Amino acid sequence: MRMYSARPGGNGFHPVVDRLPVSMSGTVTLVAGGALALGLGWLGELHSGWFASIAYTGLAALAGAFSRPPAAPMIGLAAWLCCNAFAEHRHAELGWAGPAPEAGHLALFTTAALLLSLPAALPRRAVRVEHLPLPGRHRSRLG
Repeated sequence: MRMYSARPGGNGFHPVVDRLPVSMSGTVTLVAGGALALGLGWLGELHSGWFASIAYTGLAALAGAFSRPPAAPMIGLAAWLCCNAFAEHRHAELGWAGPAPEAGHLALFTTAALLLSLPAALPRRAVRVEHLPLPGRHRSRLG
């Protein structure tokens, strides 16, 4: 039996999507961040700049879309670690540019992950397929 979900007051039914837990979201982001570093290196963009920042922000947002909202700080931290180690300071060395720039990067990655994970937190109700009314048939209240 397939489960569907719908928002209260809405009439659209969508398949239930299981979101990644917090620990798995961080792991997936770290592995994907390493793969993204390989791709950026192949493109010749493995240096501190706007392209790497946008790429890692997109990675954080994509990971957030498949995760629960409490995983956003873990995703942001994992994206920051990969961006800092591979794009900004290269050779897998973490560097520190000061509290303001680093906090800004961390906030950017965390916010991107949180914004795309928030739709998963909206209230939904589960509906079983066999209980959905058929499009052409209406139930009679008299019988």
